[in-house]
Amino acid sequence: MGLGSTLASLMFLLPVVTKYFPFNPEDLLLRRFVKWIYRIYPYIHVSFPEFTGEHLKRSEAYSAIESYLMSTSTSKARNLRAELGKDSSNLVFSMGYSDEVTDDFDGGKVRVWWSSTKSEPQTLRFSFYPAPHEHRFFKLTFHHRHRDTVMERYLKHVLESGKAALIKNRQRRLYTNNPNRDYDYTMLNWSHVMFEHPASFDTLAMHPEKKREIIEDLNAFKAGKEYYTRIGKAWKRGYLLYGPPGTGKSTMIAAIANYMDYDIYDLELTAVKDNSALRKLLIETTGKSIIVIEDIDCSLDLSGNRKKNEEKAEEEKKKESLPGMPKEEASKVTLSGLLNFIDGLWSACGGERIIVFTTNYVEKLDPALIRRGRMDKHIELSYCTFEGFKVFAKSYLGIENHTLFETIERLLGEVQITPADVAESLMTKTSTRGVEEDANACLEDLIRALEKEKEDAIIRALEKAKEDAIASKEEVEGGPNVEEQQNGQICKNKIASN
Repeated sequence: MGLGSTLASLMFLLPVVTKYFPFNPEDLLLRRFVKWIYRIYPYIHVSFPEFTGEHLKRSEAYSAIESYLMSTSTSKARNLRAELGKDSSNLVFSMGYSDEVTDDFDGGKVRVWWSSTKSEPQTLRFSFYPAPHEHRFFKLTFHHRHRDTVMERYLKHVLESGKAALIKNRQRRLYTNNPNRDYDYTMLNWSHVMFEHPASFDTLAMHPEKKREIIEDLNAFKAGKEYYTRIGKAWKRGYLLYGPPGTGKSTMIAAIANYMDYDIYDLELTAVKDNSALRKLLIETTGKSIIVIEDIDCSLDLSGNRKKNEEKAEEEKKKESLPGMPKEEASKVTLSGLLNFIDGLWSACGGERIIVFTTNYVEKLDPALIRRGRMDKHIELSYCTFEGFKVFAKSYLGIENHTLFETIERLLGEVQITPADVAESLMTKTSTRGVEEDANACLEDLIRALEKEKEDAIIRALEKAKEDAIASKEEVEGGPNVEEQQNGQICKNKIASN
């Protein structure tokens, strides 16, 4: 490529020379020279940027090429980047920036050159933060006589091989949305860690029939690309997980991710500035992923009517702000923006995605948010049943039957206890005892916890009955009992004086 490099340098320098040393348009000799340089230059360049559009979505072609070049760059490149591969068991190498490798195709008849480049963002004058985005791209160079082969066969081979390698070496990730402090403080993007949660449907404390129903629904969704296309719907599915705290909603999400081999995008709505930022985050999510909004009832006021009488002046902690850093503002995401995120036009950008909302209080949610078609499947995760307990006993203690099971089954039918509390009681507290002693001790701990919960439930019921009786008496007599009020006030005064 010696001659080619020389010609490429000339092609780069000519625009610079003509910019600072403009020539007369009538100077035909120089014009002809420029045309001759362009005509005899034998190489063609194709660029593959990392992002499409206005830095909205990562290019699938870029990801496939990056994966394809991993095998080539390991043996030929001198500037390598290393990352942990699947299951964090080995290192995967890829080509570093400002490096170039060759690749031969069609039995060595066609040789191409791949280079990885990035353009550094320019620092804004008089600003602490640099411009938002750096532009990264791969550049493919090949001789013009191989144009048809490269365009029709080679690039198809690269994309197919790269996508296959992505699936094979893919390490699942857990994403969260955070401000990008390296660039523009107001911009949000996804940052990630490797997802290694061990939850599975086998260890999930749930009735087998309900578990089987969820698995069948997931299988139908995963194999439903053609079906969703035929009926004219975006390839996505919504799940609403609701139930008291500690009933396993987060564990259910992890089990779904492991079963489907999907990434998880944990979306924190309060960190999203407005509806436009929400759309940008959605576009940047990939297929084969679960988008999660936990405790949706606590994330924002999504009733459509923001609180009108919010306190205007809460004292803020004084803090030193870096130059150019804007003051923190409340999120302006609206119910309409969130609904468009779920099933509007922007929800079709991408495919094979599951959207999951979790809540402890389903009655607090706007009906428009959780109707069928948005949250397609509603899954109640309630208190632990005997079937769920048996799953725990098998996983935690390695037993499927025991003399104490009958007592536990009776107590579970009388009291409400969360799966988290049951799991805590069944965790072995020491490693010095034998397996049988551990099982006996853990089951006895669980029985004590259930009996205490039963006693507490009786006390709560008596207290509530007493409160209801007092309220009923006040309603009948037309007002509160003055003597009881006075006695109550005397007690309060004594407590305050002590």
